Amino acid sequence: MSALLAPVLEVHRQLVNRRADVDLNYALELLGEVKTGTREAMLRLYRPEPTVAFGQRDAKLPGFAAAEEAARNHGFVPAVRKAGGRAAAYHQGTLVVDHIQREDDAILGAKGRFAFFGELFTQALKSLGVDAGVGEIPGEYCPGEFSVYGRGPAHSIKLVGTAQRVVAGAWLFSSVIVVENSAPIRAVLTDTYEALGLDWDPATAGAAEDLRPGLTVDSVEAAVLSAYAHHTELVYH
Repeated sequence: MSALLAPVLEVHRQLVNRRADVDLNYALELLGEVKTGTREAMLRLYRPEPTVAFGQRDAKLPGFAAAEEAARNHGFVPAVRKAGGRAAAYHQGTLVVDHIQREDDAILGAKGRFAFFGELFTQALKSLGVDAGVGEIPGEYCPGEFSVYGRGPAHSIKLVGTAQRVVAGAWLFSSVIVVENSAPIRAVLTDTYEALGLDWDPATAGAAEDLRPGLTVDSVEAAVLSAYAHHTELVYH
């Protein structure tokens, strides 16, 4: 068992999507419910609609309106999230894992959670044969110290982006794992980052199946839940 995690986590698979922005913000509703005790500590897993989730800083840039339009032109819904850094893109070839639980002093363990979950997702991907590691790779989109990347024959690619939202008495740790069909993500990020005037290397955008052909969202979800089961008890709903 890990001291960072609740002793029991309810696993909720969201099988029906709503609008992209509604699904993004639903995690914040769940955070409020867990904080007040109307829900227990939980994992929410879902495959999102095509979305470009912009950061708060992105929304203040002169090119933001053009970036939103670029996202729409690629069939991705633009949305501004309350947690996380720069723009990230995802679609139904990705898996979103929202981990939400109560914590008396939620701020205290914030950095430790980034390190813990980075290692958890790394181990899940390694169990599937991906040569994964934790850390920012040069030129990655939505750069982060605890990104999870996969090593390829020519270069490393970002596979998991993480973000955290902390409120008094609870926290939300949200992770996006890119598993299948990386080309649309690379294309939409290329145009949105250009509109925002942000530098990055498109070669860093990829998917787990680029490194291990045949991987699916279902197989990655199973590996993630198996990794969790080493640290806490899972109850399925």
